[in-house]
Amino acid sequence: MAAAADDTRDGEGHIHGYGSRGYRTWVLGVLLLIFVLNFVDRTLLSVVAPQMKPQLGISDTGFGLLTGFGFALLFTIVGIPLAQLGETRHRVWIMTLCLTTWSVMTVLCGLATDVTIGSITIGAFWILLACRVGVGVGEAGCVPQSNSIIADYFPPHARSTALGFFGMGVTLGTMLANVVGGPITDAFGWRWAFLILGLPGVLVAAVLKLTVREPPRGYTDPPGTPRREKVRLADGLREIASKRSFYIMTAGSTVAAFCGYGLSTFQSLFVSRSFGMTAGEVALAINVPVALAAAAGTLATGWLAEKLRRRSETAIAWLAGLGLLISVPFYLLAFSTNQIWICLAGLMVGGALKYGYVTAQYTICQGVVSAQTRALATAVMMFVLNLLGYGLGPLFIGWLSDAIFAWQVADMGAASLTRAACEGAARSSLDAAMTQVCAVAHPQSLQHAMLVTATIYAASGVLFLLTARTLKSDLVAR
Repeated sequence: MAAAADDTRDGEGHIHGYGSRGYRTWVLGVLLLIFVLNFVDRTLLSVVAPQMKPQLGISDTGFGLLTGFGFALLFTIVGIPLAQLGETRHRVWIMTLCLTTWSVMTVLCGLATDVTIGSITIGAFWILLACRVGVGVGEAGCVPQSNSIIADYFPPHARSTALGFFGMGVTLGTMLANVVGGPITDAFGWRWAFLILGLPGVLVAAVLKLTVREPPRGYTDPPGTPRREKVRLADGLREIASKRSFYIMTAGSTVAAFCGYGLSTFQSLFVSRSFGMTAGEVALAINVPVALAAAAGTLATGWLAEKLRRRSETAIAWLAGLGLLISVPFYLLAFSTNQIWICLAGLMVGGALKYGYVTAQYTICQGVVSAQTRALATAVMMFVLNLLGYGLGPLFIGWLSDAIFAWQVADMGAASLTRAACEGAARSSLDAAMTQVCAVAHPQSLQHAMLVTATIYAASGVLFLLTARTLKSDLVAR
């Protein structure tokens, strides 16, 4: 398969790209599949939450830590040195090793249980947290390397569509985690979901290494584009810092990630609590159609930006900004209705409008820096986005939900009632009065936290609109 990459036209990479059209499509498909697995393994914990969370007795705050900051901390720290390594080393090899690592750690998540060493017992929560950290370490080598490879395979005029296609991995991975993980959880238990969905990554890692060829750096950049043989970390960071549109876009993406990761992490729990559905029912009836709508929006934004490119080189930024702003009322509708079909419609439309920012962040990130700084630029963006967005978004919603729950039960004269008592089998042991308090406070506390977080999308939309003002002057390759 790699031999197909020899079908190139030297000196015209900025017009035709690297390799034959069919081979570029294959490479993009493999990278998309890897990104899908990235989000399958990242999202699965949220899918199995309605069953796993009561079994392990985890609070909403603890679940936010487990899904957010616990994953994001080493993910962000390891990302930059891996990206810097990828600027001068074999990116395909780096991705192969990282994919194998996070797939194995996902399998180990399903084996998490209490461990006793001598007189010390380590709870399943902490074992699971350690495995999630391992997943994060592996996944740190996916997006920066993939973005850099795509930029060397596809010329500037085709990158927004290619990166939009790649960006669908976020929503398609979320969808696959629900399609497969939800029914497995209902049928066999949450541990089997990790085991079954973690193993395929090892096989895909072999396909990546055997079929994807490492492209020459900067191959698709137009003649005269600034190039360096080797970029020191300080030089790369200096170049990134000089691009105003880069850090405004990164701020917008971080705010969007704060909201998006938080809402998606608790989406299954919200629907389960509000409408009484099981993990599998939520996965198939709600999460799958929402993910499909979001994937369509991600691809459509890249395609539309490419069509508008001749009239507006900044379309990729302002399209994302408008989408984020318009999505807010649909999310507010979804989280305030007592009708499941209205909730589904709001989540689908909101997702389709909002997720275009994923295409925008990758396209802008690759467009404003030189070829030898692209992986580093992506890693810097992902460092901020994941540490503050993914790390704090789920934790914020979990904390706010627990705080509102405590306030509500105290106001209803049941201050001693805990969140754990309202979940799973524990709820059946409560008397009628306490059961009624749970019926109100348990779903409503999370609902209010979701509504507050959804309004913050508006700030992200404004930041992407501001990005459009400086993007044209910052572009390196047009």
